[in-house]
Amino acid sequence: MKKVINISTTKPIGCYSQAVEDGGFIFTTGIVPIDPVTGEIFNGDVRVQTELILTNLEAVLKQAGCSLKNVLKTTVFMTDLTQFAEMNAVYSTFFKDNPPARTTVQVAALAKGSAVEIEAIAKK
Repeated sequence: MKKVINISTTKPIGCYSQAVEDGGFIFTTGIVPIDPVTGEIFNGDVRVQTELILTNLEAVLKQAGCSLKNVLKTTVFMTDLTQFAEMNAVYSTFFKDNPPARTTVQVAALAKGSAVEIEAIAKK
C-alpha cells in the first residue's frame, strides 16, 4: 500500500510528495538544493548545492525509516556536466562504502534555476 512521506523542514515547490513508499521501496522526488532554514533555493556553488540536496535526502529517508545506506539507485541531473567533478567530490563523502548505482545526465534546466537535482530509490 502506498505511503506518502514528507518532511517539514523543506516543502515541495509543486504538487508532489517528497517520497512514496510501497512494498518496502522508497522512491524520492528529484530533490533540489532547498535551504531548510530559509526555505529558499540555493543557486550558488555546485558543491554547496550537492551537500544541501544530500542532507535533505537523508532527512527524507530518515522520515521513511531508513538512511543513505539503504539507497539502491540515484539519478543526478545537472545543467552543466563540466561541473561533474565538483558534484562527485561531495557525493562521494555521503556514499563512502558500497555506493548505490548512479546515472548522471545533463539537462537544459532544473526547477528554480538549480544546477543539480538528485532522486533516489531505497529499500528498507
